[in-house]
Amino acid sequence: MQTTRQQKIERLIQKDLSDLFLTYARSLGGILISVSEVRISPDLSIAHVYLSIFPSAKETETMQRIEEDTHKLRGELGHLERHQLRIIPELHFHLDQTLDKMEHIDQLLRS
Repeated sequence: MQTTRQQKIERLIQKDLSDLFLTYARSLGGILISVSEVRISPDLSIAHVYLSIFPSAKETETMQRIEEDTHKLRGELGHLERHQLRIIPELHFHLDQTLDKMEHIDQLLRS
């Protein structure tokens, strides 16, 4: 069960990362990256960030690039949240598959 502090930090990280990914996606050209969910560990040291990437054909190469730039993204996040958090959590990025799962279920229901 999550504490109120964890939920507040998750929302803060989600908002700030969404802003960062707006400018980051511009450098990639023609890709839309949205932060669908953030889950933080109870000790606030690790944040699991779930990303939706459009178009889905470029998901793997975009995720590889994000993994390479994780240190840079964490640094920029630290700059934005320097007054709210003492320690910036380690970022682990995951691909959000909920849209694909919903589409698959919808197709199953139609047939």
